[in-house]
Amino acid sequence: MYSIMIMQGKLYSPESGIWICQVWIRPLSDDLIVELTDRLFLQSAVGEEAAKLRDCSHIDEMLRLVSAESSPEFSAAMKKLQHIYHSAIKPMETAYKYNELRAHEVTDGEITSKPMVLFLGPWSVGKSSMINYLLGVHGTPQQLYTGAEPTTSEYTVVMHGDKFRSVEGIVMAADSSRSFSPLEKFGQGFLERLVGIEMPHKLLERVTLVDTPGIIENRKQQERGYPYSEVCQWFIDRADLIFLMFDPTKLDVGGELATLFKQMKGRESQIRIILNKADSLSSQDLMRVYGALFWSMAPLINATEPPRVYVSSFWPTEYAADTSRELFIREEISLLEDLNQVIENQLENKIAFIRQHAIRVRIHALLVDRYLHTYHEKLGWFSDPDEVFRDIVSDPDKFYIFKSILAKTNVSKFDLPDKEAYQDFFGINPPSGFKQLSSLCSWSSGCLIDKIEKAITVELPALLISLGKKDSPPPAKRGMGWRIGNMYRKKGD
Repeated sequence: MYSIMIMQGKLYSPESGIWICQVWIRPLSDDLIVELTDRLFLQSAVGEEAAKLRDCSHIDEMLRLVSAESSPEFSAAMKKLQHIYHSAIKPMETAYKYNELRAHEVTDGEITSKPMVLFLGPWSVGKSSMINYLLGVHGTPQQLYTGAEPTTSEYTVVMHGDKFRSVEGIVMAADSSRSFSPLEKFGQGFLERLVGIEMPHKLLERVTLVDTPGIIENRKQQERGYPYSEVCQWFIDRADLIFLMFDPTKLDVGGELATLFKQMKGRESQIRIILNKADSLSSQDLMRVYGALFWSMAPLINATEPPRVYVSSFWPTEYAADTSRELFIREEISLLEDLNQVIENQLENKIAFIRQHAIRVRIHALLVDRYLHTYHEKLGWFSDPDEVFRDIVSDPDKFYIFKSILAKTNVSKFDLPDKEAYQDFFGINPPSGFKQLSSLCSWSSGCLIDKIEKAITVELPALLISLGKKDSPPPAKRGMGWRIGNMYRKKGD
């Protein structure tokens, strides 16, 4: 006789590793357990489902989780990066209120956080199932809930912890050591729909996975109870890799999905499109669906090079018979390689991110300084200060504000912010609240502009070079010939 237990209102069998049913049940007597076991668990369909699970050991091997160890060099480089940020970049941010322009405050939690992988897409395309598959928790009490109906109404952050537990969004936002404290600005309504799940897992020691509510085009955004687009933008801005998932039945493009693509503009290199549940189609139908997906996406993708599209079925059940299973396996291997690159290049990506952030802060400081210089130059004895400054802000081209900045060293026109952004910025920040760059110097610590220049041109590149080329094993795909065969095995063989 098989043992069964009640977890979260669902009947679960540890012997088969699957859920038997999803109903609320009162405490079970021994007789009732036997009756339910005979009626449900021993059905042949359940047994066949359990036997179809694939061997998933290749995931740990592809992501090199078995040999993953944090090195002292990594910790030292991370501390050095924090020091550069706080000593050379943060003071300039504060002096010129950069966060009020970009609304992106860099915290210690964000600098030290693990790479974030964001899962986006329509409802019930397999986002939660893919996370369960990567973590190997399918059919266990730790799995994310999945179903054919829209099942995920929360933002679920899956992260590492010493034991399995759930963390409320309010607690996550209040913890300054995490990178989620800025989410408080989206209000109580959103925090009630934010949940964290901690569990001990090798993959979560190196990366954080974020599951999102599915896109439902027939639902008004206001009905979600929080600013959905703004929250998506926050996660998109901080994601190292974005998996945008579809399945053969959900290829339509509506307003919410179109808005999502606009929010991802400029981050095309981080987007990976996944056509999931590919084994539900014949090879001929799969080709047609693949073409239809690109046809739907074409008006939304503003890039010369199309994003990478992966075609497979990301869950542990064996591929359907008479489908392109070898193609699906190779696609999965390629996706795991992409994920592994994000993990392996974590520190390099952090340094590049902080340097790019420093460049934006420097340009912002130069622009504000130029606005102030022009303001003091045009201000006469009998002129109205407010009117003079309003004239400069409303028509900066008339006073060559942006052109003068382009004459500076290491300033690209593609990095300049929108002129309209400074109309809003100075609308709430009068010129009296700032000092010119020449005034932000001291004998003991030097000038702020010199510090940030040194960080951009010397310190951050030197830190990147100091990492060196680490000795690493060859790409896992070179040794995958035998593993492809292993992936055909059923779990337990």
